[in-house]
Amino acid sequence: MTLPPLLKEVLFLLLLGLLLLLVFVLYLYLNQTNLIHLPNIPGRELEASPERLGFSFENVSLLTEDKVKLHGWYISHQTPRATLLFFHGNAGNISHRLDSVSLFNSLGLSVLIIDYRGYGRSEGRPSEKGIYRDAETAWRYLREERAIPGHKILLFGRSLGGAAAAYLATKYTAMGVVLESTFTSVPDMAAELYPWLPVRWLARYHYNSGERMAAIKIPVMIIHSRHDEIIPFEHGRILYDRAGEPKRFLELSGDHNYGFLQSIDRYRDHWDDFIRSYEQETVE
Repeated sequence: MTLPPLLKEVLFLLLLGLLLLLVFVLYLYLNQTNLIHLPNIPGRELEASPERLGFSFENVSLLTEDKVKLHGWYISHQTPRATLLFFHGNAGNISHRLDSVSLFNSLGLSVLIIDYRGYGRSEGRPSEKGIYRDAETAWRYLREERAIPGHKILLFGRSLGGAAAAYLATKYTAMGVVLESTFTSVPDMAAELYPWLPVRWLARYHYNSGERMAAIKIPVMIIHSRHDEIIPFEHGRILYDRAGEPKRFLELSGDHNYGFLQSIDRYRDHWDDFIRSYEQETVE
């Protein structure tokens, strides 16, 4: 039986659409590492150092359990209230976080900031399991080589880095953990971006901070902007709702990358109050 020309054309277009959809799904599945981790945007080259801000600092070389060499900076404060373990977002490298380093130094914090594997001068290739290993390596460095007590270490993660900080917060007793502009999980984000695809089945990366919140037993501060154009504000609210006490929420104004600078006074005040609250608690 011969199909009418119009029906043939419709069937051809349907098959072509299905083929293109399958190609796109395959691309998403195979290319997840490069879609999530963006070490080459704007680039791996370090563009500056804390010296530009007038800070003395140490280049730190860390070796992970799976023998990957990581690079970071340790910026000491003469009279530190605590030491901040800083995990940055999914793009760029530590040299793009100097505004934050300067702010945290002004709050009386020493700072250890590292580049994940595959970022900046660090070796290797990024992966979820690998980034958790990188976070643990940084924690061990502070505890063992710097001999800093856990109650004097403040965990901080921005965007993707929030997943690394939340992971550590479920395993170790620190002074507190701060998650800024962080998503609940990669599948949750993907489902919002591609609601017409079975992305939860396709996900090979999870970074599931949402599930980890209930297991965190240290003080929590969640920071998120209602105007965040990359990670919706609701993700921050969900993380806060799932966290146990003591917890607090800081709502910023401004976009994903610069909201903290656009809300600088409130941002600084809340950080200062958070540090003061648990700095006093650990002294007593």
